[in-house]
Amino acid sequence: MSLSIGIVGLANVGKSTLFETLTKKPVAISNYPFCTIDPNVGIVEVADERLNTLAQLFNSAKKIPTVVQFTDIAGLVRNAHKGEGLGNQFLANIREVDAILFVVRCFENLEIIHVEKTVDPVRDIDIVNMELILKDLETLDKRIQKVAADAKTGKKVIADELEILKKLKEWLENGNLARQFISTTGDEVSSLRSLPSSSTSLILSSVSKELQLLTAKPALFILNSNTTIVAPELEKKIKDLNSDYVLASLRDEYDGSKLSEDEKKELGLSDSKLNEIIRKSYQVLGLITFFTTGPDETRAWTIKKGTKGPQAAGTIHTDFENKFICAEVIGWEKLIKIGGENPNQDAWSAAARLGQLKTEGKEYVVQDGDIMVIKHGQ
Repeated sequence: MSLSIGIVGLANVGKSTLFETLTKKPVAISNYPFCTIDPNVGIVEVADERLNTLAQLFNSAKKIPTVVQFTDIAGLVRNAHKGEGLGNQFLANIREVDAILFVVRCFENLEIIHVEKTVDPVRDIDIVNMELILKDLETLDKRIQKVAADAKTGKKVIADELEILKKLKEWLENGNLARQFISTTGDEVSSLRSLPSSSTSLILSSVSKELQLLTAKPALFILNSNTTIVAPELEKKIKDLNSDYVLASLRDEYDGSKLSEDEKKELGLSDSKLNEIIRKSYQVLGLITFFTTGPDETRAWTIKKGTKGPQAAGTIHTDFENKFICAEVIGWEKLIKIGGENPNQDAWSAAARLGQLKTEGKEYVVQDGDIMVIKHGQ
């Protein structure tokens, strides 16, 4: 599964600094707006100690981690939805990513220009979200006009969609985000109680996927700060948006990325926040990792939480899903423990001898950290 995350925010908040730190790709970093014009794209391997431990246990010839694609998107300004700054380009680029890393400036520095003249994280969040909302409203208006014309044919599913679209539009007009609306249950969406909860969820999911609403995308906030303090009103703002945050000094992260581990220890630099950023990005997208392992290769695979065995097998090879019979499964911690207790025997064989391998069928829901061997037909 490919995963694309856009680094988003106002101009001069640290987006390009974060991008270069994550990807190790040099980009233009300056203290004036719109230094980034065309989006920079980089692929980052996901650090996972489970992968390293399994590869050591089986003395694997190859070790293949999962990867994330990061896109450094041009800075946004007020009225971007009208094309101000690089607005139209900015908003189009967001539409292409799966999730948003929302960089918010929390540090004071007179040498680095702030497009709004003052540092106010809550205000900046509101500016960006309002631009996304206004662009989504444009998208919704076009969809509503089309569905309204189709609804005249009398098809109920179209009439239901029209009702939901109108409610979603009203929700956005009140300054709320689409992901907050979509995450509610059918019963909680006002005036939709005449529709079954399952129908509401299905239509919302379909509309969100087709329209690629900007405010429907999962978001993780990166608070770019040189302190360890988060203002209560900022923390509340992020919580109210159904999001999480990582507090980090992106300049320190950037400087630290240029040093060796020994140099970091000598200077007393704290642990990097980069792995936390990637881990929480997985969480907001509802992703988990399972593994395949052995002497030839240990590999990490990314899937959606709740994925069943055949579909997980399909990430390895399409035929594995179509011809899936069953899977032998064991949790990574259990296999590592068995390997340590049976040093003279292959860990997988030892787990089989001890009856610790579970045989799971087509309805098995894969868990984070599962190690799997897929059994399939010819």
